[in-house]
Formats: sequence, structure tokens, C-alpha cells
Amino acid sequence: MTETVLLVGGGGREHAIARSLADSPGELYACASNRNPGIVALADGFEALDTTNPKAVTTYAREVDATLAVIGPEAALAAGVADALDDAGVYTFGPREQEARIETDKAFQRRFMREHDIPGCPDFETFEDMDAACQYIDEYDGDLAVKPAGLTGGKGVRVIGDQCTAEEAKEYLRSSDYDRVVLEERLVGEEFTVQAFVANGQLRVTPAVQDHKRAYEGDEGPNTGGMGSYSDSSLHLPFMDEDDYMDAVDVLRATVEALDGYKGVLYGQFMLTETGPRVVEFNARFGDPEAMNTLPVLNTDFLDVLTAARDDDPLPQLSFRPMATVCKYAVPDGYPTDPDAGAKVTIDDDVIAEVVAEHREQSADDAETAPEALLFYASVDDREDGIYTTTSRSYAVVGLAETISDAEAVAEKALERAGTEGLRVRHDIGKADLVQQRINHMDDIRGGAD
Repeated sequence: MTETVLLVGGGGREHAIARSLADSPGELYACASNRNPGIVALADGFEALDTTNPKAVTTYAREVDATLAVIGPEAALAAGVADALDDAGVYTFGPREQEARIETDKAFQRRFMREHDIPGCPDFETFEDMDAACQYIDEYDGDLAVKPAGLTGGKGVRVIGDQCTAEEAKEYLRSSDYDRVVLEERLVGEEFTVQAFVANGQLRVTPAVQDHKRAYEGDEGPNTGGMGSYSDSSLHLPFMDEDDYMDAVDVLRATVEALDGYKGVLYGQFMLTETGPRVVEFNARFGDPEAMNTLPVLNTDFLDVLTAARDDDPLPQLSFRPMATVCKYAVPDGYPTDPDAGAKVTIDDDVIAEVVAEHREQSADDAETAPEALLFYASVDDREDGIYTTTSRSYAVVGLAETISDAEAVAEKALERAGTEGLRVRHDIGKADLVQQRINHMDDIRGGAD
């Protein structure tokens, strides 16, 4: 049977998904509110529509005779797009609205963890009364993370003792229009994520990734949707060991066992603390940028994962190229607080091949681990007269090599050649000194636990 896959979403994460499916047999169609030129170039057809409108997405799925669908963004899951596609007979690799609450409702997420004894859950309380939440801050013995219960695009959390004082956190609550918030103990350590493909009660895990949320170099500035990320050539990261990784996988496995009928990607964001991994949050889809670290090194055909999930077959065991990856985003000037939307940018993706050729000439690696660079368009609008910025991240470059340091060098050179005029980049992501800081930080934390 020839498959026709519908991809929902138009960001960098979705460009990575499209690239992973483009060489598979069958056809690929996509829909999004913006024309992502990378996705448009790979797809057999593209439709501009509101991806939070279940009827619009389902109508397009019927028009192209889709047999499978993959949903990228969380907003579409929250809107019940997976429900509508499933009900229309299009198997969708993404959770239905109720199961997606593991991400879309942080109060539900924490209560779910408590009810099912999921390991790694921090101390927490939920509040609908902001005055009561402020009183809890005053009475709590220690620092807290303040989290709106709903979706905020990764930008709504305030951490006392890191991003703000207790008084500033209370002012944040009083001036917000949130109807529910979660207050939980501040976790101290190093963050990392593990993404798992889930269907039919099974899960298959991918390499750990570390994202960088802060806007500016040195981990300064406001939180963003993610300025970039890196992974190592093994499943774990330099500041952790295999046991830490497997402890995180055990948390994901316990969560999948407790979730009835979950399908799609389950993304665990963890804090590696002195006592092991604790859960910062769960997401119900690929991470952005983490999809751009994991999918390019996936040897297993992603379409085989989708068809096995639909056909109730065992999910294939995953194989990955033994390569490190470094992803760096180029974002509009002013991002995230006052982004320069509507600015025309020039991105020369032809030079990426030149960078790869130069690095391969200098490398003795075999074909499987030879340096590589990939460009992923994100939140840009491809118009007749050029490519324009939106209010979010513009494009990312991912370097792949045998070591994180080499991957970073490839990514940096590719960014320089591709062009960043009018855009800003966190150049320190993947740099040896920043990675060493993470290692030293965990050594200090674990030394304090001895």
C-alpha cells in the first residue's frame, strides 16, 4: 500500500519531520498558516490554513486522500485536530485532545504524576486564586517555579531565585490574567530532554538533547521557545551517564503505562539533580529544536514507525548514526520581547553544501559519520518577492559530526555563510567551554550530595 502522509505545521520542527519523510515511498502533503519554503519544496502539495481548525485540516486531508497524519505543534493537539483526523479515518501520529493534556494542562500533568506514582515528580500545589498562590510563596520554605497551567509557548514560567525574586513572582501573578497556576519546588541541576515514539503501549526512545531557552549568550535574558540545542554521539550527554539516561527512560515508560491509548511523541523534559532526573514537564509532540537534533541521525525509516503504529504492529527498534549534533537558531532582532516581524531576510541555502564539502575534505571520517550541515526553515513567510520574518524564530542550522565541538564548528560556519543580517544567533551553543560548564556544574552538585 502506498502511503499519503499529511504533515500539520509549518515550523522548524515540521521541516525536520518533512525531511525525514521525503525519501520514503509515497506522497507527502503539508498544511500550515505560513508558507515554510523548506516544507513546500519537499511536499507534493501544500495548503495554507489555520492548523487549529479541525474542520479545515480534515477537509484538506480528505482532498489529498491522506492515509496517515503527523501533527507538529501543540496548539493543534489542544484544538482536537488529532481527534478530528482519527474520526475521519486518517490515523494520526499525535495524541487526541484528552491525552494531550499531559502537556496542555500542567495542573493535570502534576496531578496525573501524583496519582500514578510517576517517579521524578516535584512538590507542587495548584491554585485558581492568585492571592492564595502569593500566600503559598510567602509560606514555602525554599524557592518555587511559577507555571501557568495552560500553553505559553515555553515563555510563561518564572523561577524564583533564578529569574526573579519572590516579590517579583507575586507581582507577576497579580498582574497576569491566568485562571490557574502551578507552584512547584525549584529544581536545581542541568536540564535535558528525551523524546519517545509511542503507540500501542510501546515506546522507542531517542538520544538525549539539551536545549538553551535563554535569549542571550551566557544563559542571560528572557526565556524563548529555544535558541538551539545539542546532542552527543551516544544516547546520553557529557554531563550525565548511561544510568541517568535510563532513569529518565524509566520515567517515560511509567508514564506511557499510565496513559491509556496514547500515541505520538512523548517528550520528557528533565532536570538532572543531585538525586537523579526529576520531571520539569512533559510535552505531547516533538520538541523544537530537539526534533532537528534527533531526526537527522535516525537511521530507521520514520514512515515505518508510523505504519507500525497504525497497523498495531510492534514499533521498529530505532537505529541512530553515531554523530553529535549542534542546532543554532537565527531569530529576528528583538526576539522574544519585541521581534522585528515583517523584515525581509536573505538566506542563501546553497552555501550549506559548500561548507559540508570543505569540512569533509578535512575529515577522515567514513560516509556514515562524515560532517554534515542542514538548514531548517522555521517561522518565516515565503512570499513572491522573498522570505520575511514573523514574530518567532526564523531558521536553524544543524551541524553533524563525530564530536559536539566539530558539529558546532560546522553549524557556525554554515550560519556565517547562509546569512544572518537582521537576525540574531546564540553563538555559544555547543561551544566547548559552555559544555564544560555544564559538566562542572553537575560535578559540583553531585559532590555536594556525597
